[in-house]
Amino acid sequence: MAGLHHVTRGGEPLTIALSPTVTLTKVSVGPMDNNAYVLEGGGGLVLVDAADDAATLLAVLGDRDLDAVVTTHRHADHWQALADVARTGARLVAGTPDAGAIPDDAGVTRPDGVWDGDTVALGSEHLDVVGLVGHTPGSVLLAYRGGDGPTHLFTGDSLFPGGPGRTRSPEDFTSLMDDLEAKVFAVFDDDTVVHPGHGDGTTLGAERPHLQEWRERGW
Repeated sequence: MAGLHHVTRGGEPLTIALSPTVTLTKVSVGPMDNNAYVLEGGGGLVLVDAADDAATLLAVLGDRDLDAVVTTHRHADHWQALADVARTGARLVAGTPDAGAIPDDAGVTRPDGVWDGDTVALGSEHLDVVGLVGHTPGSVLLAYRGGDGPTHLFTGDSLFPGGPGRTRSPEDFTSLMDDLEAKVFAVFDDDTVVHPGHGDGTTLGAERPHLQEWRERGW
């Protein structure tokens, strides 16, 4: 059964309104079913994760001017199309601890580093940046708080339906869980919508009852 905001590779993109002024287009790209998100509003256009299938992403963008591409973290499946999309002249952005690991392999200039308290402009509006250490040293979450509706979080591979993203050590797992609890679950309401780096979406309310369960299982 398909979950929240389900898309499939090769299928039609999904476009929804996040507020009266901002729309989101979600598309699945690449062999790992990566999600790429295009946010448009306030006179601006931002792409979250130029993950793969550059032709698909450029077709979604059309002739609109792209202001920024945010790479949620350094893993290669999240930037396979970054070099092609960067030719639009868009600003490149990534979490400060991950920014230096992206340019050589992705074939782009070093992205601008962002972290807690920073914002990424979406025209006259903005996305708040939250740093989450664990899946990688410099993963970032983007939060859109506009309008009267729920907040929308673009979590990369740090939070999915059913738990946090993969970590490589108990220390990394604890770090990610600590950040998720302190910076996400303690800050945002239950109706907050989670848009992860792969697969379907969820809400914080659906996931919150399972935090201790995640801690106990260790993944």
